[in-house]
Amino acid sequence: MKKLTKISTALFVVGLSVSSMSSAKVTVFAAASMTDALQQIAADYAKQNPKNEVVFSFASSSTLAKQVEEGAPADIFVSASNKWMKYLSEKNLTVKETEKTLAGNELVLIAPLKSAVDAVEISKGEWLDALKDSYLSVGDPAHVPAGQYAEEALTKLNLWDKVKERLARVKDVRGALALVERAETPYGIVYSTDAKVSQKVKTVGVFPAESYKPVVYPMALLKEHDNADSRDFLKYLGSDDAKKVLESYGFSVK
Repeated sequence: MKKLTKISTALFVVGLSVSSMSSAKVTVFAAASMTDALQQIAADYAKQNPKNEVVFSFASSSTLAKQVEEGAPADIFVSASNKWMKYLSEKNLTVKETEKTLAGNELVLIAPLKSAVDAVEISKGEWLDALKDSYLSVGDPAHVPAGQYAEEALTKLNLWDKVKERLARVKDVRGALALVERAETPYGIVYSTDAKVSQKVKTVGVFPAESYKPVVYPMALLKEHDNADSRDFLKYLGSDDAKKVLESYGFSVK
């Protein structure tokens, strides 16, 4: 197994800053947009399985996938796109028979809660006028799934060339949300679930579903840390109780 680089180790430590690794039974690396829902699911799981502690590292799926590749001790990976699950699967780092879709999401345009704008027609592009003296907050399309979905949608709507030089590129989708929450940008592109958990932003537009590939969250056990506890929590993630929590946070489930 490869050794963690200094940078990756630092990111890993930051990602787990709210949890203790020493007593962890199951470590889950998950997309930042899953933060609130997975923490609630883990809290519910703990009531039924008090001896099985679950801890998380939340970040961009690309960052987490690279950390897993370098040897980070994760048991389960939950990605915000099939791309990064496939990346690990092709490197033979996942338990392939456990790969399955956990949930789905949709892409929205948000504005600060106090913004005078309540709704825009995204495809018309008139909202881009606000970016002449400001920026659009988005997960970095170079590696963040939310940003890649955003680039795909804006390209499909013939808006990408008009906006690509006015992007505030951040490390993950929650970073994009934070900039709009602080009113540092007039608009941001996030998932609908991110907008739902915030009391400081409002959704002003929903991207046409046909403008980007479906947003899916695949999950899988990681081969180096396949054990009974991790399998038990993965099974719980697919349970009806977990699905109800995901739906309550705005995710779509089957």
